[in-house]
Amino acid sequence: MLDLKSLVRTIPDYPKKGILFRDITTLIEDPAGFRESVDRLAGLHRDLGITHVAGIEARGFIFGAGVAIALGVGFIPVRKKGKLPGETIGQNYALEYGVDTIEIHADVIGAGDKVLLVDDLIATGGTAVAAVSLLRRTGAEVSHSGFVIDLFDLGGADKLRATGVKVEALIPFEGH
Repeated sequence: MLDLKSLVRTIPDYPKKGILFRDITTLIEDPAGFRESVDRLAGLHRDLGITHVAGIEARGFIFGAGVAIALGVGFIPVRKKGKLPGETIGQNYALEYGVDTIEIHADVIGAGDKVLLVDDLIATGGTAVAAVSLLRRTGAEVSHSGFVIDLFDLGGADKLRATGVKVEALIPFEGH
């Protein structure tokens, strides 16, 4: 097994002073590391009856699509407002200074579907919690999630668990 953590570059003071940015581009640029991260995420969720993988824009598309292919299921892009054609449903969520909205196609899933939520990392959990709420509004079951990185000091995984979603992360990182 590869040491995936060693493939993640840390950039200090980005995007602002005091932040340690965990950059997954170095992980996905490494073919073995990228493959192993997707394979591990898929393996953690293989026998759960998942019917769809939902990936949060934008880096969640990278890992989510790979996991969907590995599981042999469809992929749902969770996008920022106004980026999807056709009828959509949206979910607002709080930002540090304001509100943002994510959307999915209105007709993509429903009752009986089991959706796995995937993103590159979980930090404060706001977007992930909003995505779960949005996906559940369709009648679909969302009880599992997978992340490459958990910035555990920020508490997002705990917020997601509080909604009844099991959280799996490949790489724990302290700090923010």
